[in-house]
Amino acid sequence: MKDIMVELEDRPGTLAELGESMGAAGVNIEGIAGFRAGNAGILHVLVEDGDAAKGALENAGARIEAERDVLVLDIANRPGGLGEVARKIADAGVNVDLVYVASGERIVIGADDLGAARTALG
Repeated sequence: MKDIMVELEDRPGTLAELGESMGAAGVNIEGIAGFRAGNAGILHVLVEDGDAAKGALENAGARIEAERDVLVLDIANRPGGLGEVARKIADAGVNVDLVYVASGERIVIGADDLGAARTALG
């Protein structure tokens, strides 16, 4: 899966425009997380097809800041589920630098060594 980090103008309607553009392009948003940074909105958008998503995002007026591969993991919806996953990755000496919840009971993880993180999780 791909995580695409985008910057949006901080005004009413930009999120709606992003969603409409992605839908019109046939791109499903698998997960999304965002925050305000100064006068802009920063979003992380999880998609399967990075190329189609980038075109749709640009059509919506989003500025693409970065694109990267990420792990998407099923996680138990119970106390300690995230800790167990994070401990396995940490014990492999891998630093997690991105985490957010995707649809369902899935989390998205970005790391400085994705291959080692994947191996640690078995």
